[in-house]
Amino acid sequence: MDDYRKSMEEQIIESYKRDEEMMILVFAQWCVNNKLDPHALYLQAYPQQEGNAALSRALALTVPEEEAGDISDDTVLGVLSLYGNDDLAYVVTEAITRRKPRAGTGD
Repeated sequence: MDDYRKSMEEQIIESYKRDEEMMILVFAQWCVNNKLDPHALYLQAYPQQEGNAALSRALALTVPEEEAGDISDDTVLGVLSLYGNDDLAYVVTEAITRRKPRAGTGD
């Protein structure tokens, strides 16, 4: 039974890590889509995490804005909130507030 429990715990941890990396990818692509520097925003929220490896991996997977699907402000904020990234969600909210509205989107 201990082997089964340990295996389940490892699967849960791996699943959480994959989901967390997807959250970081959503954040990074949202930044690219909105012409924002994901490293700069991330460092505003977490100054002690300069050179974050997960963010670097996510940035390698982003595509140019023209090729990306739209990621709404609500989506990125919801994903950050889901993973308890309140500090980053706060910085993103400030960036949204400073951003000029995009033509025809109502954002």
